[in-house]
Amino acid sequence: MTKSQVKSKKKQVNYLYGRLPCIILFTWIFLLGSFTTQAQDTIKKPKIGLVLSGGGAKGLAHIGVLKVIDSLGIKIDYIGGTSMGAIVGGMYASGYTGKQLDSIFKTLTIDDLVQDNIPRKSKILINKRNDDIYALVLPFKKLKLETPNALSKGLYNFNFLSKISYHVRNTRDFKKLPIPFFCMATDIETGQQVVLDKGIFPQALVASSSIPSIFYPIEIDGKLLIDGGVTNNYPVEKLRELGVDFVIGVDVQEELKTRKDLQGITTIFGQISNFNTQSQMESKRKLTDIYIKPNIKGFNVLSFENGKKIIENGENEARKFLKELAVFQNNDYQKPQLTPVKDSIYVGNIGFTELKNYTRAYVLGKLRFKPNTKISFQDFQNGIQNLNNTQNFSSVRYQFNDKDIFIALRENKINTFLKFALHFDELYKSSALINITHKKLFSKNDMVSLDVILGDNFRYDFNYLIDNGYYFSFGISSNLNKFNKNINNAFGIENYLNNNFDKINLDYSSLSNKIFVQTVFLRKYNIGGGLELQQLSLKSENLPRANKTIEDSNYLSFFGYLNHDTFDNKFFPKRGWYFKSNFNYYFDSSDYTNQFNKFSIAKADMAIAFTPLKKLSITIQNEGGFKVGYSSLPYFDFVLGGYGFKDTNNIRPFYGYDFLGLSGNSYVKASSVVDYEFYKKNHINFTYNASIVGNFIFNSTKTWLNKPSFTGFGLGYGLETLVGPVEIKYTWSPETHFSAFWFNLGFIF
Repeated sequence: MTKSQVKSKKKQVNYLYGRLPCIILFTWIFLLGSFTTQAQDTIKKPKIGLVLSGGGAKGLAHIGVLKVIDSLGIKIDYIGGTSMGAIVGGMYASGYTGKQLDSIFKTLTIDDLVQDNIPRKSKILINKRNDDIYALVLPFKKLKLETPNALSKGLYNFNFLSKISYHVRNTRDFKKLPIPFFCMATDIETGQQVVLDKGIFPQALVASSSIPSIFYPIEIDGKLLIDGGVTNNYPVEKLRELGVDFVIGVDVQEELKTRKDLQGITTIFGQISNFNTQSQMESKRKLTDIYIKPNIKGFNVLSFENGKKIIENGENEARKFLKELAVFQNNDYQKPQLTPVKDSIYVGNIGFTELKNYTRAYVLGKLRFKPNTKISFQDFQNGIQNLNNTQNFSSVRYQFNDKDIFIALRENKINTFLKFALHFDELYKSSALINITHKKLFSKNDMVSLDVILGDNFRYDFNYLIDNGYYFSFGISSNLNKFNKNINNAFGIENYLNNNFDKINLDYSSLSNKIFVQTVFLRKYNIGGGLELQQLSLKSENLPRANKTIEDSNYLSFFGYLNHDTFDNKFFPKRGWYFKSNFNYYFDSSDYTNQFNKFSIAKADMAIAFTPLKKLSITIQNEGGFKVGYSSLPYFDFVLGGYGFKDTNNIRPFYGYDFLGLSGNSYVKASSVVDYEFYKKNHINFTYNASIVGNFIFNSTKTWLNKPSFTGFGLGYGLETLVGPVEIKYTWSPETHFSAFWFNLGFIF
């Protein structure tokens, strides 16, 4: 080492000695900081648990509490709930915020939940027809009336929860949700409480909230489960067992009522069910650190229409505990905002339970979607509801396995139904309908149905259908329609009038027998066709001649049709549209009058409904028809007039003219209806219609594009009831000054 190097080294050593106190000081600061950090890390953060009680609609108050918890930045580490507490808590555990849950749940209605409500527009044609005709349906098994286990299968709830929990569809262990979660149910066979912390998430929530007698029990892992509130409506002890350090509890259970408040059977049953839960609450409250009991006085388990107020009450009560909750406030924490579920899903493979009486094509035909397709969530759930509405399955449940779907179906052992309806109108008069429907009569997928209509005019409607879903279905039908009416301008009656007769009393009878095939076109349209044999009879006892028969012939025709209907309500539509078209080619007849030549009849009817203002809806409708050929037979003419009756052949309603008041072998008609629902299910409406009716009006554009020859108005009141609409109409025409009141009761058949 050189002298210069030695000298340099000494300078470095002296420098270090001079800085030694500083080095020692910084070393101690560093060590102290590290020790402090490690000490802080070893301090255990309290594990916060949240328990939410059951209470039906009253459980919506939980959402208000969650909104306050979110506003304080409190991070919940475990959630346990029962019934509605399970649903709200489960959705919060899956990632939703309190504010998001407020938007989702406050619009629920009891009709949706209890009636497994599915919009009419989403139903297949046969289900629309059933709902639009029958007021009462009774299931029979071996000639004995079967009473249902509950009011609802809970399918609406399951569909609803499956949609909003789609983002956690692959989670089978609830501890792996964004917030670990469990819920309670009750084994109806043993009476024991059951903890649900694994399985199909929405199914567990539905089981926990299956209120006895309102919702069907749910089978999970061989156990038949009902509402967890029966055995444990406030599962705080389970949370403690899972190791939480601090419990926030929200209780929406009712206190026991005094004799003064025990009014009615529902309150008495509620009091009985509360005996067990209230006796347990003293010990459960001791396990709860912050006990929040929102004001739910005046509400019950079905008060979903008051959802907004109940949520508000929950939020107000939680704010009374801001000081206690602030201990856990974390200004740096904010619950992540869950991205809303897209309204479309990709359906990969479709699997379902092996069925004894129904084919795969039948099931897919009711679903109205096929494997490996992208559809809206609404279309998916409509398909599931269509399966349920067939009444062929006592249980319909499904699970998502990533993109694949497995549908668990349990075939209904009940295959016979009696159905009833009542109706009155000014054409067919009083009618009482009795229907018997039987399924699986001869083969898989088949159904036979017979309507017998008693009253002023005996009628019947028979149908047999082998339903093959997406493939062609085969059927036969037979129906008889009869009425008696005084008329002066239809079916050639004007030829028999004279000075002594300005009207003739007509007995009209139409017996139609069909064989047909039908299928689904573009997943929406019903298309079909076949062969029809129709017997048409017109007689009048006051004809001024010995022979009282006007017409008595058989007619053979080929027919085809294409139909689509998305009206949300057949009688008082607010939204949707429909299109109906029919074509008949008559090629042979027994020809009672010796006037038959081959001819065709084509007709179409379309309408659209919309709601420009709340409670105010408008329906615009157009229809028309014409004859092709030179047959002079007037018996298939288009006949307009009256309101509220079932369409028969080419007889159509028209305001301002009496029943069967206008006729011709071709016509166009337009109408508009303005309807105002001034109170729930109560309507006032105004109708205007106009028409051109005559013979071969489409031979010249000048004829059918002219100013309408016939117009009419209608002003009415309508009430939606269990037996169908009850309507009274006042109608008049400016051309003839005809006016009348018409009364209509019940579903039209």
